[in-house]
Amino acid sequence: MDDSELTDVLEDAGLSPYQAEAYVALLGLGTASATDIADSCDVPDPRIYDVLRDLESKGYIETFQQDSLTARARNPEVVLEDLRARSSKYLDAAETIEERWDQPAISDHEVSIVKRFETVISRARELIEEAQNQIQVGVNPEQFYAVESALREAHDRGVNIKLSICTGPDQQIPSIDELEGACTEARHREIPAPFFVLVDRTWTCFAPHAHSVNEYGVLVKDRTHTYIFHWFFLTCLWEIWETIHTERTPETPTTYVDLRHAVRDIEPLLNEGASIEAVVSGYVTDTNEEVELRGHITGVEYTGSNIGRTDPVPLAQLAGQISATLETDDRTYEIGGWGAVLEEIEAVEVTIVGVRYE
Repeated sequence: MDDSELTDVLEDAGLSPYQAEAYVALLGLGTASATDIADSCDVPDPRIYDVLRDLESKGYIETFQQDSLTARARNPEVVLEDLRARSSKYLDAAETIEERWDQPAISDHEVSIVKRFETVISRARELIEEAQNQIQVGVNPEQFYAVESALREAHDRGVNIKLSICTGPDQQIPSIDELEGACTEARHREIPAPFFVLVDRTWTCFAPHAHSVNEYGVLVKDRTHTYIFHWFFLTCLWEIWETIHTERTPETPTTYVDLRHAVRDIEPLLNEGASIEAVVSGYVTDTNEEVELRGHITGVEYTGSNIGRTDPVPLAQLAGQISATLETDDRTYEIGGWGAVLEEIEAVEVTIVGVRYE
């Protein structure tokens, strides 16, 4: 770094142009009179005394009387400490600017576009760690390992986790041992897919698959938008793909976090005359009050029920309005699914605790 560049840096660090020039000149001279310092730089003779006093007050130099006012540079420890502190502030500011540019602040209802995939996966881990009810995940094997620990913690909390492992030609799916304890059910999609995490019907983290020409991510906090992403998950990442791991057994109660899947399984049982006991957790649609109801499901209705019947009912036939009737000891409730507005209860979870044939 030459004298001119060093002078510029010292000015950036808070010295005036005259102070910076005098200090650089004195570094080269070692010890010099005020007159010699002025001759070695562009500081006018009448100003040199004030400039030297100011540099002394800042701790850069010391002055003493020897025939005339004489100065020498002090041990640069104070100067270096100041410069390093300023450098650290600049680095912190640079990192903060980069972070805020990559990851804008998230408001209560917002769709944010970010430029780095690392931002998306980091936010996904945070949301998984905060999940309370349900998580839907679509990842390739590498991405699965990136969020695996957060998924295991959520699973230990009792969160229902549907995991779609999406692989390309040269990718191996995780072993069953690795999937156990990280999800409630896993399916294998044999085609690459976007990175996808949907948490508690509220948050979505999405990024194009690795072969996309554009790198960006979408962070969504809005129940209406996440409902659209939910259908993307059902139709593209879940419905038609092979189940490779499930915790469901004939002995355990069957829990559904989507009323459509519950209705598809319940309807044939009702047609056979079964009595179905269930616990429904959700919200009162008018007040958003949390409720848990226990009773018997006595009927189901959905918009596509009059279409030609097949077994099982295709998901497309369940895409419209759907509801179930729950009779408790006190009264009868109409139960709706995600985003219910016409029914009394929006179901978050439906658990079948008993099926009896009379």
